[in-house]
Order: sequence, then C-alpha cells, then structure tokens
Amino acid sequence: MRISARADYAVRAALQLAASQDDGPVKAEAIADAQDIPHKFLEGILNDMRRGGLVLSQRGGNGGYRLAKPARSISIADVIRVVDGPLVSVRGVRPPDLSYTGPAEALLPLWIALRANVREILDGVSLADVASCDLPADVSALTRTPDAWTNP
Repeated sequence: MRISARADYAVRAALQLAASQDDGPVKAEAIADAQDIPHKFLEGILNDMRRGGLVLSQRGGNGGYRLAKPARSISIADVIRVVDGPLVSVRGVRPPDLSYTGPAEALLPLWIALRANVREILDGVSLADVASCDLPADVSALTRTPDAWTNP
C-alpha cells in the first residue's frame, strides 16, 4: 500500500490545525511553513478538505483555516478519503466490485481482508490521537512487532 504525497500532506496539515485548534484560524502559509509542504499544493488540498467538510475557511486579516469538527471526531481515514478517495482499491475499483476466477478466485477475499484491516486502523485513529502522540493501544502494538520497521 502506498500513501500518496497528497494524502501525507493532507494529514500533516490537518494535524497542524488540530494542534492549533484553540488558537483560531491558521493561514495556509503558516501550515505550509510548519510542515514543509509546497504552498500552492497545500491550497488545493485545503480546498478539497473544505469541500469535504473537514475544514472551514475564513477570509480577511484574521482569516485562515480551522477544523470543522473537534480533532477527536476526525479520523485519519476521513482525511485520506477526502483527498484521495477510497482507502483501498485495485486498479481504481473497490474490492467488493471485483470478481476473479480459477486460481485467482481467492484474491477477492484477500483484498477485502486488506481493506478491512486498513479501514480498522485508519478509521480507529483520530487527529487528536496523533497530535497528542497517544495512538490507540492496538495500533501501537503493531509497531512493536519485530519486522514492523524493516524492509522485507
């Protein structure tokens, strides 16, 4: 599985907003600088996040962006879906819409299992969890397996 630059930038921008939630709107330039994200690219991402209902924008001298809901109620999956679409697809098709025959028949349940696990992790972790460095115990446990940090 690959996380696109767009999804990575979107999550990092959302985390920056989560960390600033009590400080009022944050300018796109400040987010871009804090997270080393190309400003023009970030503007498009923030617009997608605004259209997706994750952020609100405010114009003017005191304007900027802020989360539309509390960080605890926005999952990492919510952010990725808004900017990249479905979490898991095969050739751009959602696994439930696929079918295989012969020796490839067992691929469908494999893709469904992968999708279920990705969703379980990314839907189960909120912006607040990551921003506070307090990942759910089951997610943290996965990082402690011996081969989690090594290349196969």
